[in-house]
Amino acid sequence: MPEPLRLLQVGAGGMGRAWLRTISANPDVVLAGLVDLDVDLARAAADEHGYADVPVAKSIGDLVGATGAEAVIDVTVPVAHPKVSIDALRRGLPVLCEKPLAETVRECLTMVAAAEVSGQLLMVSQSRRYFRTGNAFGKQLAGLGPIGSLSCEFFKAPRFTGFRAQMAEPLLVDMAIHQFDLSRKLIGSEPVSVYCDSFNPGWSWFDGNASATAIFTFADGTRFTFTGSWCAPGLETSWNGKWRASSAQGTATWDGDNAPVAALGDGTAIPAEVGDEPEQIDGSLAEFVQAVRESAVPQAEVHTNVISIAMVEAAVRSATLGTPVRIADVLEDAYAEALATVQDDALLTTLKSWPSVQQVVGLAD
Repeated sequence: MPEPLRLLQVGAGGMGRAWLRTISANPDVVLAGLVDLDVDLARAAADEHGYADVPVAKSIGDLVGATGAEAVIDVTVPVAHPKVSIDALRRGLPVLCEKPLAETVRECLTMVAAAEVSGQLLMVSQSRRYFRTGNAFGKQLAGLGPIGSLSCEFFKAPRFTGFRAQMAEPLLVDMAIHQFDLSRKLIGSEPVSVYCDSFNPGWSWFDGNASATAIFTFADGTRFTFTGSWCAPGLETSWNGKWRASSAQGTATWDGDNAPVAALGDGTAIPAEVGDEPEQIDGSLAEFVQAVRESAVPQAEVHTNVISIAMVEAAVRSATLGTPVRIADVLEDAYAEALATVQDDALLTTLKSWPSVQQVVGLAD
């Protein structure tokens, strides 16, 4: 058996504590150090989770040499992801970054360039890709043949405080990336365009638009419809949403939690094959370790994950303009912004070397 992968975790807040529990439960990894701008917070979090002997510090540079770290888990706030992840990559460390990769597609493209310059893996933890019943739903879809339509209903009523309550588009920006990203996995194609309408019900406790409907057209012709609200008390859906897929052969449904149900047009049931693979962030960590050890490309590798961020940005743009928006246009605009703003010579040279931003992220051949 190989030695456990030695990890530096950056971020000791609420999600950071969840990652500390995940790391402690995985025998293939070991926590080598914990980094946070608040060193006292980091020390307390480490001690609370059984890591009293693990060193803490304010920066990766303070620990990377002394700990023998081999990889980094970036669990900082989204605005810090580019700085932290790029720093780690440049130190020769592969990175598993919490979602979203960054706040803008422009920043995401800079992170793609950093991964290419460093030659290191940058993977995003899209935890909704690692639900056993969701994977079973995907297998049923494969058995139904080409999917014509896929829909997701998402209705919750969380009483958030802080930045979420004040965002202009809280549902689309902070939540919908989970469902948008999962739609790509389930359909097996890439989005081309979106029309989105967002609004805020009169009873909403959010400052911004807490409700939205988005219709995506995919390259294979599939339509994906997301409709949801963060101010919908009563009969709430799963945090994963409630899904339905239709094809010429039949239909499959998934309530977001339990085993999915599928049947052919003649009524023949398609069994749900629910496995025992690691779930949620346990699943993303397991795939990250495997990818690092085998030099493999994980399903949420940085290049392709940019498309999921572009789906969010395109939906917000569509809701603002009131017109359909092409994913390619969002990518091209972000690429032009990156070329105009990136000052690091190595990153800029790499960006300029790309034959096409759409080709680089896998949206075009």
